[in-house]
Amino acid sequence: MRRLLRLLKKLPEFLNEIFSSNKSNYKSFNLYFQDESRFGLKTHVGKCLTARGVKPIVKYQHAFKNTYLYGSFSPINGDSFVYEIEGTTSEIFYAYIKSFSKYRPSEFKIIIIDNAGFHSLSKYKIPDNISFIRIPAYSPELNPSEKIWAYIKQYYKNKVFEKLDNVKAWLHDFIRNRLTENKIKSITHDNLFLDAYTGCFDS
Repeated sequence: MRRLLRLLKKLPEFLNEIFSSNKSNYKSFNLYFQDESRFGLKTHVGKCLTARGVKPIVKYQHAFKNTYLYGSFSPINGDSFVYEIEGTTSEIFYAYIKSFSKYRPSEFKIIIIDNAGFHSLSKYKIPDNISFIRIPAYSPELNPSEKIWAYIKQYYKNKVFEKLDNVKAWLHDFIRNRLTENKIKSITHDNLFLDAYTGCFDS
């Protein structure tokens, strides 16, 4: 609770500073929640509906090949930028951030991120149109992008994939066709961040 209160107290200050420092160079601003999630050949087991008294039987595969989705999702307009790659390193994260900066390059992107070790980019030059706001450690509840992964895994559960390429193809299709802007806005809606953001950028 203390961590949340400290963040809420400082959030308007952070946002106002970002806006005042960049408003002369950027007319468009957006807020994104960023996170990563692992998907692989090991079956993600979950609940399913069956007739009363019938115990469901689900195929299960125990395998260890994985890929990851890196995603940034906007509660403002439902925009998103998703990157699929095998690995979690600072180099990969930086490559993702550079690619994200080139997506709508005239837009200034405010990205809410956690403190994962590979999110440390002290050795790299952050693109001019990107600024990070880091949430307190061990507080995933402050990052609504976690809910995006939960939504995807509702459909990913109980599936068996022959090859990792099949996993990747399924993820690409789902992101392209099922993760709509309205769905993203609905899932990532968070009044704590939205109120602070609109107070700074819609005034």
